[in-house]
Amino acid sequence: MTSCYRFSVNGCVQGVCFRQSTRQRALELGLSGWVRNCDDGSVEGWALGTPAALQQLRAWLQQGPAAARVERVEWVAADVQESEGFEIRR
Repeated sequence: MTSCYRFSVNGCVQGVCFRQSTRQRALELGLSGWVRNCDDGSVEGWALGTPAALQQLRAWLQQGPAAARVERVEWVAADVQESEGFEIRR
């Protein structure tokens, strides 16, 4: 079974390798999707994979990489779309 979620992470999450670390963690979990910085200072993304792997990514997003300070994570189910790999968008 495949599920899909959109996420938004707020706090001190830009300039701390958050996108690169999210991509690395997602690939380790076998997820596909993307992540990008937003103009408001948050990081947003979309992830597709098994429910168990998505829950592991969600838990990881709550803390992020060591230099990040996560204040809030929004996690919303999305329509499933096919995707390959996990990219960093600009």
